[in-house]
Amino acid sequence: MNYKLKNTGFSLTEVLLSVGILAVGMIFVAGVFPVGIHFTTIATERTIAAIAADEAFAKIKIYAIDDPKPPYDDDIDPSKLKDDELKDFNAPDIDDVFPATKYMDANEFVYPSTGTGAAKQYFWSALCRRVGAYPSRLVQVTVFVSRKVGSHLQYPDPNGSGVVDWPRPVKVGVDEVDGATNELRITSDKTYINDGYTIVDDRTGRIYRVLERYASPDDTILLDRD
Repeated sequence: MNYKLKNTGFSLTEVLLSVGILAVGMIFVAGVFPVGIHFTTIATERTIAAIAADEAFAKIKIYAIDDPKPPYDDDIDPSKLKDDELKDFNAPDIDDVFPATKYMDANEFVYPSTGTGAAKQYFWSALCRRVGAYPSRLVQVTVFVSRKVGSHLQYPDPNGSGVVDWPRPVKVGVDEVDGATNELRITSDKTYINDGYTIVDDRTGRIYRVLERYASPDDTILLDRD
């Protein structure tokens, strides 16, 4: 009997095709995985931010009262608020408006505000303005929730005292642009405004998002308003 030895296997072309398909698949996975992490992070941040904002509004209602301790002679003073200028609820002199805030612990601005040993990442701040002329006691409050991504990061102090440990809203001067209702011209501190930033109008309290800061002129921004 004659036996013939037959060697069967993959050709070089087939091997190269399979390696190419595997490489494309790995590249696809490597590209999709960071995107998944990015969107998961955004979803987590938004969920926690909503909870932190609710807690912030509750605390503002608690502390925005008269002095709760004897001799009870410090009353809320809405005259210290303006209807065309925002007041930082985190400012050292906010107790001139809301006396009870002098007893407010700094950890109240951190989320979670419980005394856990873990490093805190989320922090809230608020801007207040009186609605209407004095003696109106109606106050508009805008809350911002920020996340600190690095434990050693520091941020500009809105009160002009160097830096602070948590992100805070900073005041930036702007002017209207003639003939353009959706544009503003930055007159001071251009560093603090760029694409995607959020701004609050002192005069109206309305919130806008910066769609674009033009490359030229670089002091003009486009807002999401008509």
